[in-house]
This record gives sequence, structure tokens and C-alpha cells, in this order.
Amino acid sequence: MNRREFIIDTCGTCLAMAGLSTSFSSCSATHYLTGTLGKDGLTIDKEAFREKSKTAYRSFIIVRNEALQYPICVYRFGEDNYAALWMRCTHQGTELQASGNFLQCPAHGSEFNNHGRVTNGPADKDLRTFPVTIDDNQLFIDLRAK
Repeated sequence: MNRREFIIDTCGTCLAMAGLSTSFSSCSATHYLTGTLGKDGLTIDKEAFREKSKTAYRSFIIVRNEALQYPICVYRFGEDNYAALWMRCTHQGTELQASGNFLQCPAHGSEFNNHGRVTNGPADKDLRTFPVTIDDNQLFIDLRAK
């Protein structure tokens, strides 16, 4: 293979990879939402889990509110089955990152499953969870202390 063929092949491969990577990343974008803070917790619309113009649902959304120090990751397991997890690592308090069906700490690598249980240390305590109730099309995340 001569230099010219090598450059053409390499550039073509790079362009193809760049095109594929943008299509893959758009499939799994994290959805952020501002929850409405009430007396005892946050309220969000169940429809926030629905993909735009699709019948598919997101597996999780991240709920923020300026009154909260950390966001809450809400996982959807079914029509009436949700889990709300405080995105604060139990090891040293770093904000967690959501990645599919688990949360990961960027500081030391602790991992938690989508129910908040530790799956990889150094964290040794499960995440704080919040009860989720459904009223019509609204999810209520109860923030009251247990």
C-alpha cells in the first residue's frame, strides 16, 4: 500500500467512525429534569421517561432542584415501579455519575446498582433511597427523613 492509499483509507475510516459515534451517543443521552419542590418532596411528570416521538421509555432520569445539594436519579422498572436514589457517594460524598443501570463515583470508582446497593467499593454503605408514589401522571419523591 502506498502513502496515498493509506491516507485515503485512514481518513475514510476516521470519518465513518465519527459518524457512527454520533449516532450511538444520541441513543443514550442522559435526560435531566427540574423537579417541583413541595412541602415534603419533589414532583415530576411520568411522561419525562418517554422518549420524544417514540413508544420507548428511558430507564432513568436525573432530577435536580436548586434547593437540593445533590441530584436524584430516578430509575423506571415498569409502569408503576420506580426507584429514587440520592446521587451522593457514601464513601466521601462525591456526586455520582449515572451510566445505564448503575451509578459510579468519579473520585474512587465505587459503583452502585439501580436499587442503590453497593456493587464495588471502596464505599461500604448503600445509597440513600426515597419512596416514590404515583398520583395520576405524577411521581412524588418523598424527601422526608426516615
